[in-house]
Amino acid sequence: MKLKTLLIACIAAPVLLATPVLAQGVASKAPVRTFAQWDKIQITVETKYGNNLALLHGSPKLDTSHPDAAGGRVAALYGPDGILMVDSQDEELTQKTIDAIHTLSKAPIKILVTSHAHPDHSGGMAQVYKQGAVLFGQEDLRKEMVSPGQDFDPLALPMVTYKYDAANKGKPAVTVHMNGETVDFIPVMPAHLGADTIIKFEKANVIYIQDFYRNFGYPFADQRNGGSIKGMVEAVDLMTSLCDDNTVLVPGHGTLIHKKDLAPYRAMLIDIMAKTKKLVDAGKSLDDVLAANLTAPYDAKTAGDDPSSIKRYITENYYEVKGLPPIVDGRRNMPTPAAAPAAKK
Repeated sequence: MKLKTLLIACIAAPVLLATPVLAQGVASKAPVRTFAQWDKIQITVETKYGNNLALLHGSPKLDTSHPDAAGGRVAALYGPDGILMVDSQDEELTQKTIDAIHTLSKAPIKILVTSHAHPDHSGGMAQVYKQGAVLFGQEDLRKEMVSPGQDFDPLALPMVTYKYDAANKGKPAVTVHMNGETVDFIPVMPAHLGADTIIKFEKANVIYIQDFYRNFGYPFADQRNGGSIKGMVEAVDLMTSLCDDNTVLVPGHGTLIHKKDLAPYRAMLIDIMAKTKKLVDAGKSLDDVLAANLTAPYDAKTAGDDPSSIKRYITENYYEVKGLPPIVDGRRNMPTPAAAPAAKK
């Protein structure tokens, strides 16, 4: 479903929009996840822009998957029209996130847009839906969130969906006029995953660029779920065309950046892939490529460059230059070694 302007009637009737979704799955209790000290993590307001746009994140050093700041960043636009949230954090942290937002405004949450399917960004969708929000996301995000053969919570799926259109790169699929701000939901080519969205706050000149860019740990192209390193290069190029020198770019992890920071990141993506291709063309195995220490020139400048992050990134490059399997129902049938490194999402 492609919308250019969100109608107030849509915001006011989330239950009606959710009705067809409810029949598609059965809610199930998720297993307890122990990689983070959930009870100790606090959600705080990191930065504010103008009078009504805030970025929030979790405490550092309490989440082994994201020691820089627990889970993924959340953005909140708040005011008399209600609250628009970007991402919902890990499910264990969603209520804390909602509570932190409500220290800024007691208005109801009207809209949640999910940038991608990884649980540190999408884990609280059902909880936010129960607050009365309409859930937005790419159509293929629904496929990525439903594991084949497993139960899923139907409340945790986007109700209003849109698609990436390669013929209209960078064009908003949804535009929301709310609280004096103009917010664009811009679907991105398969990059971090296969159904990514960036969110642009036009008047604040802030763009939430999610995880195809990161400066804590090495890049993560989730190839199994449709992502690709070549797509990340394209996404960086698209982002460069959508921002100016003063635009604040908000990654899901790491530090906030500006346009000037995109060029060295892109150069690294191109350099590592070219070096990997040279080794693969020479008949080198994955173990050989991993042993070549290709990230050495970048390690000193990359925070959080632990061995699992490096191994995952180089492994992704190896499979990409060899040729990725086709995407079927939102997924690729990747070789098992591609999933071996611990996933920092």
